[in-house]
Amino acid sequence: MRLRDKVALITGAASGIGREAALLFAREGAAVVAVDVNELAAQETVAAIEQEGGRAAACRADVSKAADCEQMVAFAEAQFGKLDVMFNNAGIMHGADDDAVSTEEAIWDLTMNINAKGVFFGCKYGIPALRRAGGGSIINTASFVALMGAATPQIAYTASKGAVLSMTRELAVIHARENIRVNALCPGPLRTKLLMDFLDTEEKKQRRLVHIPMGRFGEAKEIALAALYLASDESSYVTGTEFLVDGGLTAAYVTPK
Repeated sequence: MRLRDKVALITGAASGIGREAALLFAREGAAVVAVDVNELAAQETVAAIEQEGGRAAACRADVSKAADCEQMVAFAEAQFGKLDVMFNNAGIMHGADDDAVSTEEAIWDLTMNINAKGVFFGCKYGIPALRRAGGGSIINTASFVALMGAATPQIAYTASKGAVLSMTRELAVIHARENIRVNALCPGPLRTKLLMDFLDTEEKKQRRLVHIPMGRFGEAKEIALAALYLASDESSYVTGTEFLVDGGLTAAYVTPK
C-alpha cells in the first residue's frame, strides 16, 4: 500500500476529485479526514470508505473561514494522531463568473475566498501539523487555466487558480528543508459536475473539447491517481511543480519561455 500508516486530510471530499481521492487514498492505506462544507455528503464519502474496510472521519469546514480550517486540522490530529498529507482541493466555479466587465464583485470575492484564501488557510494551519509529524506532502488543486486563458470566460476562477500556483511555488521553496513538499495539481477540463454545470450548453462543451488533443474530458479518478503519486513517498524529490494532468492541452498551446 502506497500510503500505509499515513493520515490524509482532503478538502472538498464530498464529490468530484475530492471523493475519488478519498476513496483511493483509503484503499492505499491512509486514514482519511473527509472535509467538506456539506457535512452529510462528507459522511457519505466516509461511509463508502468504511464499507471497503478503510479508516476515515468526516469534518465540516468552510475553507474560506480561518477558524474552520484551524479546527479541521486539529480534528485530524485528534482523530488519527498526526497529519502527513494535506490535499487542499476544495474549490468553486460559479456560473456567474464571466469576463472582467460582466463579473460582479461579489462573485470575484466568493471565488477568491474559497479557491485562493482556502488554500492559504489550509497551508497556514496544515504546515505546523506536518512539522509535528516530521514532514509530509501538501497538494494544492490549481488548474490548467493557471497557465493559459480559458476559452470560456471565467476571470475570477482563472485568477484564483493562478494565485494557487504562485502560492505553491513559494511555499515549496520556503519549506523544502523541513521535509515538507508542496505541489500544485493542475487538472485539465474534467467530466465532473463542477465543470459540466458551468459548461451548460453543447456549444460551451465543444469550445473546450476542440482544444484537447485527446479529444475528451478527463475523469476525476485520473486526477486522484496523480494526487496519490504526489501524496506518496514515490514523489519524495518532487516539490514546487505544476503537475499537469490535462490530456495534452497545454502542450498544444503553451510555448515554453
